Amino acid sequence: MAAVLERIHGDVTPNAAPTLRRFARMAPNNPQREAWRERAIEMYLPLAGHLAQRFRGRGESLDDLVQVAAVGLIKAVDGFDPDRKNDFISYAVPTIAGELKRHFRDKTWDIRVSRRVQELRQAILAVWDPLTQQLGRTPTAKDLAIHLGVTESEATEGLLSTNAYSALSLDTPIGVNESGNSITLSDVVGGPDDALVTAEERATLAPKLRELPKRKKQILAKRLFSDMTQAEIGADMGISQMHVSRLLNQCLTELSSE
Repeated sequence: MAAVLERIHGDVTPNAAPTLRRFARMAPNNPQREAWRERAIEMYLPLAGHLAQRFRGRGESLDDLVQVAAVGLIKAVDGFDPDRKNDFISYAVPTIAGELKRHFRDKTWDIRVSRRVQELRQAILAVWDPLTQQLGRTPTAKDLAIHLGVTESEATEGLLSTNAYSALSLDTPIGVNESGNSITLSDVVGGPDDALVTAEERATLAPKLRELPKRKKQILAKRLFSDMTQAEIGADMGISQMHVSRLLNQCLTELSSE
């Protein structure tokens, strides 16, 4: 940590500290206070840029990270009390880093999960490589639970949360079909299936259909599957259309009874 702070001190404008102290000691109603505040923030911007660099490679652009770090810097400048005799950089580094961590925790998840799960995911990512090397294999949820001091179900939840951090677009190409045309994720995602919707009804009706007399089964099949009219069924079976109507009504009554 000392080496990091020393490097940051070297990046910051030498007269930044006196500028910041002068701003901090100005009365709130001093008309020059805002100008000195902006000057102090500008002088310490290398500090924000340095910390933003440390958070690269996590799916966010460096420009966005610098902006987030600048917000943390502004909070640090506004909250700094020179009378406490603390070095500003020692105070600002955790403030800016906290702002960056909060950004990743709250703003970059495609699917919203609880803060506890987000923090658990970060803990898993931090120990994943060292634990893999130590075990000589991919860590299981049980391994992670023991290492992190959490329950196995919590470790499993943390592992599953990695799918929530970054969601794939339905337009994402995933391969080509037999014709050589590109296939996207939307082409293989399932949709509503009318057959599944009626699966329960079919399962309920099956035993009742087996109990119907042969003639009623024939009439029902001709009406539902051959799309024959009642008159056509009557002519085909040698009975009146009225009789066919009565038999169909009986079938429906028997099939709908509990």
